[in-house]
Amino acid sequence: MTKDKNGASRRQFLTSAAALGAGAVAAGAARAAAPDPLITEVQPWASGFGDPVDAHPYGTPIRFEDDVIRRNVEWLTADTISSINFTPIHALDGTITPQGCAFERHHSGAIELAKPDFRLMINGLVDRPLVFTYEDLERFPRENHVYFLECAANTGMEWAGAQLNGAQFTHGMIHNMEYTGVPLRTLLQEAGLDAAGDLADKWIYVEGADASSNGRSIPMDKALDDVLVAFKANGEALRKEHGYPVRLVVPGWEGNMWVKWLRRIEVMDRPVESREETSKYTDVMADGSARKWTWVMDAKSVVTSPSPQSPITHGPGPLVITGMAWSGHGRITRVDVSTDGGKTWQPARLAKDGENKALTRFYLDTDWDGSEMLLQSRAIDETGYVQPTKAQLREVRGLNSVYHNNCIQTWHVTPDGKAENVEVS
Repeated sequence: MTKDKNGASRRQFLTSAAALGAGAVAAGAARAAAPDPLITEVQPWASGFGDPVDAHPYGTPIRFEDDVIRRNVEWLTADTISSINFTPIHALDGTITPQGCAFERHHSGAIELAKPDFRLMINGLVDRPLVFTYEDLERFPRENHVYFLECAANTGMEWAGAQLNGAQFTHGMIHNMEYTGVPLRTLLQEAGLDAAGDLADKWIYVEGADASSNGRSIPMDKALDDVLVAFKANGEALRKEHGYPVRLVVPGWEGNMWVKWLRRIEVMDRPVESREETSKYTDVMADGSARKWTWVMDAKSVVTSPSPQSPITHGPGPLVITGMAWSGHGRITRVDVSTDGGKTWQPARLAKDGENKALTRFYLDTDWDGSEMLLQSRAIDETGYVQPTKAQLREVRGLNSVYHNNCIQTWHVTPDGKAENVEVS
């Protein structure tokens, strides 16, 4: 029998929870004694034929799950053309995000770019400037990797206090998918980049094909490390909103650098210092100065259930507390959960060993007595970095930042099972 870290079996756990009191046992017996028409009567779904195999050529979620959707917050931006929607992380489990649920961020709207019209130029400080078609990319050896993508502004509304009420809105600018593509270093070498030469001061500038011409500078050591030129996600073609037909994947680094609808990569001897890496995506400090080149997304976690959009719908007894953790520095090695606002912590169970720069699912199988909780989670990655509190971040950053808020999140769970976004001092 499988045991948890405390040595207790799940069967023992459920048995002990069922023995909370005679009232709980009696209530269960009463329910069992009453005739249940779902058991005693033949139901419509068992009385006739269902859909044929050609009814849905591309599968969609069943209508009973139609509330599991991306949502936007209307007042965040002036127009949805240049805006954000949020992954329904409160309703998901495991770690892989379905493409249809994965959040979007656009600067001038999602464009339609067909594979025959796709071109990728590599130019600048290379021996052989090249232009690749989509078919050209398919001929190179490809790799598959699971990575998270997190917008640098994820949780950005929380710097000045608890704002948005729901894990989808506080932490939903993230997704985790298996990407298929060609290592960028392969294409750079094909264009004649001298990897044996002095590349210490070299950069690349990557640019998208949409009207915003979103562009970012990336240091060469990262470009040659794990960056992918990707054309598949979760085994299928990228969705339009995720950069179809080709996007850049920059593992562990802020999402704005994962340029979509990729069209140009220029090798340079300095960064461009574009709008997206000066006036935007820099960290405003307490003294008003701005810190740039903070690309890595530090260790972070959030409890997704219970949470404001995923309340407890049963009374006291067995309760599964779950959430996800991630780090741009590598693997998550531990997640702790607190039910009392950080006074005490319990080690959560990781669903599996943490993967490099990918989401890790955690669970705390516990016994809820019906009292209020201040739920928190705290991630620790393989470098030993411990996820900070809001107070610790504010000591360094102040209240005027937007980006790179990896604070510990608190949900206040009331005796009726509802939850809301709060802060604890």
